[in-house]
Amino acid sequence: MSFKPLRKAVFPVGGLGTRFLPATKAMPKEMLPVVDRPLIQYAVDEAIEAGIEQMIFVTGRGKSAIEDHFDIAYELESTMTARGKSLEILDATRLKPGAVAYVRQQEPMGLGHAVWCARDIVGDEPFAVLLADDFMVGKPGCLKQMVEAYNRIGGNLICAQEVPEDQTDKYGIITPGTRDGALTEVKGLVEKPKPGTAPSNLSVIGRYILQPEVMRVLDSQEKGAGGEIQLTDAMARMIGDQPFHGVTFSGTRYDCGDKAGFIQANIAVALARPDIAPSIRDFMARTCG
Repeated sequence: MSFKPLRKAVFPVGGLGTRFLPATKAMPKEMLPVVDRPLIQYAVDEAIEAGIEQMIFVTGRGKSAIEDHFDIAYELESTMTARGKSLEILDATRLKPGAVAYVRQQEPMGLGHAVWCARDIVGDEPFAVLLADDFMVGKPGCLKQMVEAYNRIGGNLICAQEVPEDQTDKYGIITPGTRDGALTEVKGLVEKPKPGTAPSNLSVIGRYILQPEVMRVLDSQEKGAGGEIQLTDAMARMIGDQPFHGVTFSGTRYDCGDKAGFIQANIAVALARPDIAPSIRDFMARTCG
């Protein structure tokens, strides 16, 4: 069975990043670096690995650094060339002409609203959604694992991960059906249920593969938890009309929207880097021993 290929990915990057103030007062939270690469670069690299051809950034005011990051930097590149330095380190930051699009979200009204802002660029195609502050480390990458599942079963897919039962109020939670290895049938979705009321501890993490019909559901602009337009609510309304499955990610997730998770991600990536791992281990042994 063949399904319409997945070519487009939406990156909602219009949020205010208030949990990282004052660092994010003038800098997008998606540009916060994990060692020496910004969070958004890791997400774009993950999408490219999965075969995505067009990146759609849903931006807001003060997010021009993201556009600049994926553009050509004439002064920097000419200076580096004149000094005999290689430009290879910048290769991943140059997206091909036509492979990137930007659309403005005028005000932060929720993840569902951000995705809806990309409706005209997405068109009548399935698309992925990647949240950059969910930093996913695995081989293959999270989205590639999901694309491999999509090519087998089609429909809508969401990344799933078990969370402690006392933290269900921080996530969208899956009402599970039948399970087949990493795949779980999604019978329902509840946005941020209170502890003790959740249908499971299987949470929705920031990677999605969605059919274009979700945009029609989001047209209603209905507000949900937190007074925002929730993507989880729109997906829940589609369950029963279209196939929905959760894909449990084989890898490690770091919540880089949280200060502790962000520091943990930096330490983990640093320890996996041969060029800096020895000095980091030495520092940790002296500091934490």
